[in-house]
Amino acid sequence: MNLYGEMLIGFASVRGTEGVRRAFNPAINAEIAVPEFGMGGAAEVERAARLAERAFDTFRNLPLEERARFLEAIAENIVDTGEALIERAHAETGLSVARLQGERSRTVGQLHLFARVVRDGRFLGATVDHAQPERQPLPRADLRLAKVPLGPVAVFGASNFPLAFSVAGGDTASAFAAGAPVIVKAHGAHLGTSELVGRAIQKAVRDCGLPEGVFSLLFGAGRELGEALVAHPTIKAVGFTGSRQGGLALMRIANARPEPIPVYAEMSSINPVFLFPGALARRAEAIGKGFADSLTLGVGQFCTNPGLVFAVDGPDLDRFVDSAAQALSTKSAQTMLTPGIFEAFCSGTRAVEGVQGVRKVAQGQAAGALANAAEASLYVTDAKRLLAAPELESEMFGPASIVVRATNIEELVEVAEHVEGQLTVTLQIEPDDYPHARRLLPVLERKAGRILANGFPTGVEVCHAMVHGGPFPSTSNAMFTSVGATAIERFLRPICYQDLPDTLLPEVVKEGNPLGLSRIVDGELICTR
Repeated sequence: MNLYGEMLIGFASVRGTEGVRRAFNPAINAEIAVPEFGMGGAAEVERAARLAERAFDTFRNLPLEERARFLEAIAENIVDTGEALIERAHAETGLSVARLQGERSRTVGQLHLFARVVRDGRFLGATVDHAQPERQPLPRADLRLAKVPLGPVAVFGASNFPLAFSVAGGDTASAFAAGAPVIVKAHGAHLGTSELVGRAIQKAVRDCGLPEGVFSLLFGAGRELGEALVAHPTIKAVGFTGSRQGGLALMRIANARPEPIPVYAEMSSINPVFLFPGALARRAEAIGKGFADSLTLGVGQFCTNPGLVFAVDGPDLDRFVDSAAQALSTKSAQTMLTPGIFEAFCSGTRAVEGVQGVRKVAQGQAAGALANAAEASLYVTDAKRLLAAPELESEMFGPASIVVRATNIEELVEVAEHVEGQLTVTLQIEPDDYPHARRLLPVLERKAGRILANGFPTGVEVCHAMVHGGPFPSTSNAMFTSVGATAIERFLRPICYQDLPDTLLPEVVKEGNPLGLSRIVDGELICTR
């Protein structure tokens, strides 16, 4: 599949006129010569938004089977793009071919998951409460509830996942599954990758006979296009994965609109790891090695990267630190996604090293001549220093972490109460640690969206039970997840139909249940599958 440097607005390929930009190869620190990508602006936002508006009612009222087949068609087209997609993504991100092949499989898997979610129909929340005309002292009307999509959704591609959190990633897949048209703003770090995936979606829209406004892909330099997209009255929700600064900026725009809209922003998380005494006594060296592998996976450019480690001080913690330091010292420096991300990582580690009472205990192999290559780093400090130095809690987006020594379990509880909202919290525990874990769990349930034991947080399974979200500032809304089947809930709202004639009701709540869905009827779950 060829690249043309064009935006995709409905079925049209559009050359932007708001300047040009080339993609960038961070591994060689140089632009990729061809193609030049034409940038869009407010005019392209307006065109895409109006197409999405016109497509909305037709798309949301498609039979569920047709919507599911559309998601599967996107998945098939992405696979059919072949190695050209992997090669382009590798050139634009510096990520390994193996990592990108795995990410493509995850992207395709997400689309198939949401196809199953659509066919199952439970996301519609079908609920029927029959009329009770004889009820005393007052009769009850016939009441029926179903969920409908909010409207067209704006999705911002993420820098660190050029496939799974980008043009056809989880935000787009879940919005399509909900019945919402999607306008994607491609991330500037992988323009060519975005165009290739965008054309796979565009082809699926056309081949499935859907309205062209179901999908558009826009390129924009700077903030102007993204701001115009969030501000456009047609857009009813936003999906974003990126920095806290970027997420808060979009939230301000969305809240300042005459009609405020939700921004589902995944922003900042340092994913604390708690090492309990029993686990350290039995497995300190193994935990240290596993921690080093997790910290450096993907050059630490995961939103679930373990950026803080908490444990009670003592010889067993020393064993963990020594093991982690030894493992990190063998890790090669690796190219980061962009020069900007690399510079931000370096700035973050310099800030940590400038705090009195923080000691650097490990560093990975030198980058040498590698461009934009991060060297792994591990630091040690104490709980009192952490509580007094807010800069130690800033996300270092890369392969760096801080071990925090506590004097006792009570101080572990204190630092747990202190940290901000997180995507994940990890417990390394053994049975004799369970009393301490029970004491800490109520705090952690208030702090994180996912609590895991005896593993590491990097790696997010795409399934029905997964939660990839958490209290602010890890996300802008702790009620929802951006990964897993329930991500669809972000783009739906309930409607109650009161005393409508059966012929006017949506099929999902018609009396005869023509879709054959499981429903709640007069307070009882009626399963048909």
